[in-house]
Amino acid sequence: MTSRITWDEASARRYERQLLRTPAPPGTPAAEVVGTLLAAHAQVLSAAELSVGLRLDGATRQDVRAALWDDRSVVKTYGPRGTIHLLASAELPFWTAALTAIPTGPSTFPPDVRMTPGQEDEVVTAIGDALDGKQLTIDELTEEVVARTGPWAGDLVMEAFQGKWPRWRQVMHRAGQSGALCFAPNRGRKATYTRPPRFEPLPADEALAMLVRHYLRAYGPANPQHFAKWADGPKSWAADLFAALASSGGIEEVDFEGAPAWVVAGDTGFPSEGVRGVRLLPYFDAYAIAAQPRERMFPGAAYQRALAGGQAGNYPVLLVDGVVAGVWHQRRQGKRTTVTVEPLGRLSGAQERELREQVDRVSEVLEAGPELVVGKVTVGPHA
Repeated sequence: MTSRITWDEASARRYERQLLRTPAPPGTPAAEVVGTLLAAHAQVLSAAELSVGLRLDGATRQDVRAALWDDRSVVKTYGPRGTIHLLASAELPFWTAALTAIPTGPSTFPPDVRMTPGQEDEVVTAIGDALDGKQLTIDELTEEVVARTGPWAGDLVMEAFQGKWPRWRQVMHRAGQSGALCFAPNRGRKATYTRPPRFEPLPADEALAMLVRHYLRAYGPANPQHFAKWADGPKSWAADLFAALASSGGIEEVDFEGAPAWVVAGDTGFPSEGVRGVRLLPYFDAYAIAAQPRERMFPGAAYQRALAGGQAGNYPVLLVDGVVAGVWHQRRQGKRTTVTVEPLGRLSGAQERELREQVDRVSEVLEAGPELVVGKVTVGPHA
């Protein structure tokens, strides 16, 4: 008999497994928390520090930085959807094999900008060789790549914010996803890059199966379309992948609010109690990014206020009872941070007290004194 799962049950399990109901105990490695999330979006590193720090009891941003730059148990690199994430270093053999096996569409660059598949492979190899045992700025890396490939790699043909970038940079994300590149500590205000310790990637089929299982354990029930959106892969590819895993007994179908969805085989236990409480989550937090369907995660006014064209993560969000119920913004000045929270509905007295506790916790992670302002957030997405 097919298990029937309600939204409240799914939300409660995601909340619990994402360490939002109860943070990991003190002393838990930051890399373990990152692995629980699968990956922590790190385009804005302070947001990733918050995502991880809020889920680790008593942690501050220094604990995340120590894992990232000191013991290297966490790496900052190009992960899902070709965007910058924190990944657990021990999971790179699975991540790199899975990410490079996700089909991509035709190049979006004009014909005179593109590289041939052979040139792309040549550049990725050159990046890995240049960064082996070194930490280079983007300009230094450009010199090394051009020296190893040819002048064509350095042609300034890519449209950029204030000029043009060299041709080779169009596959920079691919170098990260394949394990040839990751971020190193900044040199002053300049980003630097290095190569992760060498490892042997898993077979692609095994890695993709592992990725689906990890995704479903953390964010399921979900259907192939949800997974395709999260992984930035073709819907038909995701449907075939789910079908193959279901056929082999790795995942099983359930009824999720009247529609077919999937969980890891045998993973059909869900909490009996719904989600209660208030939480503040930063930009592109994994819980808000991956949870589907969007209209249930962002109900009512939240769908318009906290999403941008259906894209989650553009605003830090206020969660009330597990769903988005507002947005917020923090502005740091010296040793204090002002957190402005815009609820989309009335908060009870108990919820207001919990919100203040959340602001205190956010400030603790950021190592700043807290100030709460309840009112309109006037800045736009990504501010």
